[in-house]
Amino acid sequence: MTDTDTILRVAARGDGITADGRHAAFAAPGDRLAADGSVIAGPHHQQPPCRHFPECGGCQLQHLDDASYAAFCTDRIVSALDAQGLNAPMRAPALSPPNTRRRATLHAEAKGGRVLIGFTAAKSHAIVDIAECHILAPELFALVAPLRGMLQRLKLRRRADIHLTLADQGVDLLVTGLSADGLAAAEAITRFCETHRIARFALDDGLGPETRWEPQGVTITLGGVPVPLPPAAFLQATREGEATLVAAMREAVAGAATVADLFAGLGTFALALPAKVYAAEGARDALFALKAAAGRAQRPVFAEHRDLYRRPLTVAELDRFEAVVLDPPRAGARDQVEALAACQVPVVGYVSCNPSSFARDAKAMVDKGWRLDWVQPVGQFRWSTHVELAARFVR
Repeated sequence: MTDTDTILRVAARGDGITADGRHAAFAAPGDRLAADGSVIAGPHHQQPPCRHFPECGGCQLQHLDDASYAAFCTDRIVSALDAQGLNAPMRAPALSPPNTRRRATLHAEAKGGRVLIGFTAAKSHAIVDIAECHILAPELFALVAPLRGMLQRLKLRRRADIHLTLADQGVDLLVTGLSADGLAAAEAITRFCETHRIARFALDDGLGPETRWEPQGVTITLGGVPVPLPPAAFLQATREGEATLVAAMREAVAGAATVADLFAGLGTFALALPAKVYAAEGARDALFALKAAAGRAQRPVFAEHRDLYRRPLTVAELDRFEAVVLDPPRAGARDQVEALAACQVPVVGYVSCNPSSFARDAKAMVDKGWRLDWVQPVGQFRWSTHVELAARFVR
């Protein structure tokens, strides 16, 4: 074997790459390729902890130890920036521990006289019926087996999605693609919720969520404020990841008395910033939840319903603030960034779940005279190829 047979890094989709550009599935840095193409494990190749790996598509990188997984998170961002001709100081990645995912969507279907529940297989719609999971919070995984029994009693006939979220009061459940009419179904749902102390149970057969069980209003605490939680609302995947991103944004805009929080969601950042905050959000249910929470807590947050893709803040509007926090969806915020790049705000904190769209937006900022001050990689989706980050831009 030569040095060209050694795996140097892991590519964006999870394959190991040698110096001469060959790809190998499930290879870690330091592994070597044998003549027949098989992988000889090196010092960073660990035994995957889950029996379902690699069949289950919930994880792609369980064969990497923590050092090489952290390096993968950093490399994803560095590579995306390099493609735009950019670089920036990179902080040590913040990795969420195993079994900390507090929200997830599982799939269910009736097959062979039983109900299967799990993630889909890699590159497939087939459901892997999970008997263990090393990424879900224990409170979520504990419901998988009971849910099989309940869906069996409810006579699940078509594929359904199960949205699980760990709220302040316990587990919030939304099942989409399921109808459950009649007294027997209502009694089965009530027994399930009472037995397993469910915070809320809702069904959506295509007409919107219908709550069937909610003994008390379901909330999620953000910035020390209980916020009403709409069914299946967006939430940072782990508490640890949320804490890292919030700390990064507090640092990024430290000292600013007025801050615009764009794509504010439920208020993850707006409620955590020690400033007067203007919060723009396009999803009405999230916006109303944030408004209600900020009002009850008497926080200085002005929340506005605004679709920032159709109507981004103008340069004149942005110039009213001392700092901006930006947390767009995966597509990034191309139109809003054009205005940001031209405005006179001295600092921008950017949270991204897509290194590629972030790098594109960063290029637009840098070309207009901004400096990318630092980048904080975040690995909330343990052992997946999904990488997030926080960053600070200054004039």
